[in-house]
Amino acid sequence: MRSEDGGKPDAAVVRDALGVGVAVGLSGFAFGVTSAGSGLTLLQTCALSLLVFTGASQFALVGALAGGGNPFTAAAGAFFLGVRNAFYGLRLSQLLALPRAVRPFAAQWVIDETTAVALAQPTRRSVRIGFTVTGLTLYVLWNLTTLLGALGADAIGDTDAWGLDAAGPAVFLALLAPMLKTTMERVVAGLAVVLGLGLLPVLPAGVPVLVAALAAPAVLWAEGRRRARTGPAEDDDTVGEGEGEGR
Repeated sequence: MRSEDGGKPDAAVVRDALGVGVAVGLSGFAFGVTSAGSGLTLLQTCALSLLVFTGASQFALVGALAGGGNPFTAAAGAFFLGVRNAFYGLRLSQLLALPRAVRPFAAQWVIDETTAVALAQPTRRSVRIGFTVTGLTLYVLWNLTTLLGALGADAIGDTDAWGLDAAGPAVFLALLAPMLKTTMERVVAGLAVVLGLGLLPVLPAGVPVLVAALAAPAVLWAEGRRRARTGPAEDDDTVGEGEGEGR
């Protein structure tokens, strides 16, 4: 069935949304196992998925705690990773145009995956369908598999031996990599990786993530200095090249 305004067929939107929701939702099992293996109780693990519901922040929190990090530092790192969702919400609020009474509930589903599916749609109808189906599927599966992972953590044993501790970061990187379309974005990501990994041996757990966030303002400052030296003519050429890369 095609949408009334000639946009993408509803069935195609639902299919794409279900694909993303199921694929990512199953990785909640890895979080449940990792969280339980880090010392969190079943209730704490499930509460994180139910209330926080942003995988990267959840993995960052339990990873920092497992490494012996201070709870406040671990929470700060998770918070800064989750701040990106607020920026997603600014754009999605325009595209979804939901009634005011519904917005607080929809905000719980504003994450990487729902944003990616919604932004890929050509019409408001398909945006709403994609956002809703992805959010519902992912929320249900993520919480269900979190519960199963936490319950089965004892049977699985050492999560490092199975490699499940790397599942969350791997999923996050798989989502992030296609979004790095311009040279500046790749430089920011590369510098953040260097800072984060390089400072792991010398800083407490959770702190390297916070320091890595400085990559963005540092690169923007350097780019501003470069543009000020090269002048507007060369700057226009650079922008054109960046836009070409993005396409």
